[in-house]
Amino acid sequence: GYLALNFHGDRAQQVSGNVFFADWYSYFPWEDWRGGRPRVITDVIESGLKRWINQADTTAEKSHRRTRAALCFGLDGTGWDDEKVLERYELLYTARLVYESIRDNSMKIDYPLVPGKSMMYDHRRILATAMGRLRGKLKYRPVVFELMPPEFTLLHLQRTVEGILGNRMHKQNFRRLVETSGMVEEVKGKKSSAAGG
Repeated sequence: GYLALNFHGDRAQQVSGNVFFADWYSYFPWEDWRGGRPRVITDVIESGLKRWINQADTTAEKSHRRTRAALCFGLDGTGWDDEKVLERYELLYTARLVYESIRDNSMKIDYPLVPGKSMMYDHRRILATAMGRLRGKLKYRPVVFELMPPEFTLLHLQRTVEGILGNRMHKQNFRRLVETSGMVEEVKGKKSSAAGG
């Protein structure tokens, strides 16, 4: 599979035929923390995971499920790890909380599924893998600059990083980090607000 990143605002963008660019958070709404903790976690995921945990046959299995849910979704005071995209999706699949799991097991259910667009076959799993890898790579390799035009503002760079990581960043800390990295330079003769400096 190939992952292509493209700015398109809030709408999917048709390329040709059945090919289109879409917001990856439309497939994984629980991954977008830019506006704070996503409501879908509180409204649907927590209750669905609690039901799944309580359905365990043994105390040991119940404990294992509880730990897995806490590590994946930052429950019970556990921190959120933005790289665990695939682990979170796999957990929702195992707990039968996403459409693909219901489809693949030919089930009928009487509880709400987690919102998010489904995909054919295992394509959402592939996308989750790509998201997690890109988020991880962003922390040790400056791949974000491959996504930027030759000239950009620091705000545009920050919004791009936030869009990938799914979290808002402190503006001054981000600017300080970028400026001390030596990876950007001010474009002479342009206003700093428009030139990235």
